[in-house]
Amino acid sequence: MNLRDAGEPAPGIGLWQYVRRRNGLPAGAKGSLRNMLHRAFGASTLAGFWRHWNPIWSYGLSRFVFRPLIGFMPPWLAVVLTFAVSGLIHDSVIMALRSEPAFIFTPWFVLVAFGILVGEALNLKFADWSWRRRAAIHGFHLGLALCLSLLLSTALAA
Repeated sequence: MNLRDAGEPAPGIGLWQYVRRRNGLPAGAKGSLRNMLHRAFGASTLAGFWRHWNPIWSYGLSRFVFRPLIGFMPPWLAVVLTFAVSGLIHDSVIMALRSEPAFIFTPWFVLVAFGILVGEALNLKFADWSWRRRAAIHGFHLGLALCLSLLLSTALAA
């Protein structure tokens, strides 16, 4: 994968075109959620998962975070910072609802980003694996990153 164009929408492509391209159906169409889940969990690489997961969100992150960052920093760092920004936004919602600090998503998403980078560096590809095995790998990647971030959070709170 070329991290420079990590799932980034082509210049001039609109949001609804992007969603349709990523999931095969228009946003909100019957079956669009199923398509998103099936394509994301069936992706042949760890990075490929994110090409299909929540395309509306990834469109915004690509346009307003990743693309500006890639102009002045290495692609790997832009990927990590884009995931960090996404985590901070998710954590901000939790903090607004709970009126107390919460940093769950930010470390989780940063660890996911590093997992993606390791997968790319090792050229991990699962294209020849069954859909179920690919889904298990993606679930394990997400679960491991979540467990590590929760352990880190617990350790820092102690």
